[in-house]
Amino acid sequence: MIRLQKYLAQCGVASRRQSERLIAEGRVRVNDRVAQLGDSVNPASDRVQLDGAPVSDTSDLTYILLNKPAGVVTSVKDTHDRRTVIDCLNGLPVRVFPVGRLDMDVKGALLLTNDGELAFRLTHPRYRVDKVYLAWVAGYMTVETARKLQRGIVLEDGKTAPARVTVVSRREGGTLVQLTLHEGRKREVKRMCDAVGHRVVRLERVSIGGMCVGSLQPGEWRRLLPEEVAALRTLVGLKQAD
Repeated sequence: MIRLQKYLAQCGVASRRQSERLIAEGRVRVNDRVAQLGDSVNPASDRVQLDGAPVSDTSDLTYILLNKPAGVVTSVKDTHDRRTVIDCLNGLPVRVFPVGRLDMDVKGALLLTNDGELAFRLTHPRYRVDKVYLAWVAGYMTVETARKLQRGIVLEDGKTAPARVTVVSRREGGTLVQLTLHEGRKREVKRMCDAVGHRVVRLERVSIGGMCVGSLQPGEWRRLLPEEVAALRTLVGLKQAD
């Protein structure tokens, strides 16, 4: 037997956390019964459905690195018919979902996969996966202010974890700052910079878990190499895939 949310993640339906929400919303049925959080299933004998469609563990594991463009929603579907990151994948025949999220106005490195367990660990603060950002902020940020960010900033949802912060360059009216975080709170970089008096003008994530956008242009994507997948699994303490 396996927990239902873990099974849904393994099938590429969504991440484990997202699968829990699907169950809580009553969208998942097991053997024609509405599933409940805490349910377990036997993949060999139980019939699982999402929104009336059968769910089965038949998808090949797929790992994508996308240079997300600004103006695109980090979602599988959008209720307002806005362009989503899935639309950037040009008809990829395998169903994948984004690992974490980037705000609509933020561009940069985004992983998409149907490996639910890897996605769960990459987004969980416990595994301390580095996410590297370049932020253009308004004003002249001093080294002292950068050190404040590095030590942690008190926000409305608590103090941020220590980060690595470097002032890269300064131009008239603005400063380019590199920040390496591993928490992944909502709008964390923007809120941190706002808290020390520097509004973020433009934000880009250049890497996640060591996977860098490199020469990928906004909207371009590629499949991860086997050694890159192995590196990510090692990073979060997972056994190598068969």
